[in-house]
Amino acid sequence: MPVAPPASPTIRKADPKPPPAAERVYTHIKEAVLDRRYEGGTLLTEGDLAEAVGVSRTPVREALLRLEVEGLIKLYPKKGALVLAVSAQEISDVVETRLLVEEFAARKAVPASAQLIARLEQLLEEQRELAEAGDLAAVSVKDRCFHAEIVKNAGNEILSRLYDQLRDRQLRMGVAVMEAHPGRIAANIAEHGDLLEAIRAGDAEGAAQVVRHHVSRVKVLVRGDDR
Repeated sequence: MPVAPPASPTIRKADPKPPPAAERVYTHIKEAVLDRRYEGGTLLTEGDLAEAVGVSRTPVREALLRLEVEGLIKLYPKKGALVLAVSAQEISDVVETRLLVEEFAARKAVPASAQLIARLEQLLEEQRELAEAGDLAAVSVKDRCFHAEIVKNAGNEILSRLYDQLRDRQLRMGVAVMEAHPGRIAANIAEHGDLLEAIRAGDAEGAAQVVRHHVSRVKVLVRGDDR
């Protein structure tokens, strides 16, 4: 009777290494700032952050230095780190830059490929689902993805990189608007639908006009000037 060959030994894959301590602290603080769990004006201490993440103070200092360079916090020796509020100048600068990039990209999207239309439809549906679930941070991320997809489609790598640099500021402002103006969530989704329809119809100027109205509202709402 033939003898069966011995079974091959099972090779167990090594568990992925957890990210370095400084990276964990950085991610914890940044996510909390962007979704406004740490609001502008909040003073963060090294001790509290170390306890929250479960690390020593050394990686906390590394993470805070990195976040200060990104303009999200201001370090004060022996006191802690102050979460910086979004300034009126920052709002104006972000909206102005978005208009320059996104109006150009909206025009370039026409005539649109079937792939771009399908992707925008998917992102719009995902945004509706997240809005129904009440996840404001995720809605803001998906909102930004919708616009970024159009910018990426323009095929200009320099503009795409410039737009990517606005990501954190866009997310933070988006959450602030939705918290202060809950009705704006449905309006945003409706305006995204209008933008998609203009692109689908081949109306380049119509798409740019929707972008102009849609993005300009951010400046008004974040600054609290809405009437």
